[in-house]
Amino acid sequence: MNRRSETPSRREPASEWLEITITVDEVAHDALGSFLFDMGCTGIVTGDEGDQTLKAYLPFDKVLEDTRQKIARFLKTLPAIFSLQEPPFLHFSKLADQDWHVAWRQFFRPTRVSSNLMVLPEWESMPDDISGHVIRMDPGPAFGTGYHATTRMCLRAMEKVARSGPWTLLDVGTGSGILALYAAMLGAGEIVAIDNDPEALRWARRNILLNRLSEAIETTSTPVEKLDGQFSVVCANLILETVERLLPAISARTAMGGWIILSGILREQVPTVMQRIEALEIQHCETLYEGEWACLMARNMGAHA
Repeated sequence: MNRRSETPSRREPASEWLEITITVDEVAHDALGSFLFDMGCTGIVTGDEGDQTLKAYLPFDKVLEDTRQKIARFLKTLPAIFSLQEPPFLHFSKLADQDWHVAWRQFFRPTRVSSNLMVLPEWESMPDDISGHVIRMDPGPAFGTGYHATTRMCLRAMEKVARSGPWTLLDVGTGSGILALYAAMLGAGEIVAIDNDPEALRWARRNILLNRLSEAIETTSTPVEKLDGQFSVVCANLILETVERLLPAISARTAMGGWIILSGILREQVPTVMQRIEALEIQHCETLYEGEWACLMARNMGAHA
């Protein structure tokens, strides 16, 4: 699945690393992140809500000018696509391997998602005064630590739709596995987490093991279009183009009256998604907003169910 990444991958050995720091309006972060991944960056780090800084990491190459020129050319295209208040700012730094390992961890801290959920890095000690559920995470290169607004809204939406009786979940584009993990903690009886990125699935399985939920969650690379069965809740935290493409299959995998949670959508993209779900006879129920992001909650009432 098309994903964003919140922490850099540690899978490529390198003695030195290039840290690329770009200051640009958050509305352009997804497009910029996709471009940097295509250039070979092993991960993208974004700050808290309202922080316009984006960092990316590459194994260090002494020939930097070509990299700088490619990024600078791309940055020049952004003002024509997005309404940027300030022009982007680009800065390069060189990090030793040990410094890089320390650097990426500083961006992943304990996160209180809701009154019922905390996301805790695996290297952090359990707080003495903890209440509610705790998800242990080592996100690796996969998207979904609870830091990004799209992830937080999905988790909160799941709290709203979780049932006291039996229910099931399909997590489309699972990334780090965080949505599947929380579904298990909220009592889902059957959970299937899918992703077409083998590295994402590897890290999702690691996090499932960390939380001792291997027997509760099935991971697979099978596309949603080829899955069998239907689910009480289907979550998809993706990008608009992927949501639009997969929405018919998502609807088909959602049981009659079941919930569909769609995130990774910008505020201004909500009308587009609304048109698509109405065409599929999906009943919109609620939209959550956080900053520039939106999360749509809907129920499948159509012939596809």
